[in-house]
Amino acid sequence: MDQMLIAAQALATGLVASWLTLGVRDNILHPSVNETYTAEVMEMTRMKADYPEAFAHVAHRAVTNRALQQLAFRAVVGAELIATLVLWAGVIGLIMALVGMAEAETGRIIAMAGTMVFTAVWAGFLIVGNHFCYWFCHEGAQNTHYQMTLWGVATMILLAL
Repeated sequence: MDQMLIAAQALATGLVASWLTLGVRDNILHPSVNETYTAEVMEMTRMKADYPEAFAHVAHRAVTNRALQQLAFRAVVGAELIATLVLWAGVIGLIMALVGMAEAETGRIIAMAGTMVFTAVWAGFLIVGNHFCYWFCHEGAQNTHYQMTLWGVATMILLAL
């Protein structure tokens, strides 16, 4: 059973790492795809257009400075990249434990650290998105952020076993 648990932990961590690897790849190779929507949320563009009366109450929260928007996006991509690298290191550590080349606890610690950063990124989107009232017009993004946060929490629980 111990080997199956380590295998499950390696698989779960590898799946999270794979998903985030693709996201980081796209954010590095095609930054305008996500950066545009990050700026739109920070500017509260859709809320201003679709809910002008509600926007009037929170308009002071909007960030229209492009340099600040781009800096925020780059910081997120940096955190995603760190999470990706640590997640893969955890996967390698867990696989090494499966074949008797390392202690399982070491792999779990590294995988947990990567999963914590992964979860923090997505929970951070929920928190910052809440500040910018993104539930008004970015429900799809909010749903994705919830799902990724839950996936991260579930993986952390599995790693804690």
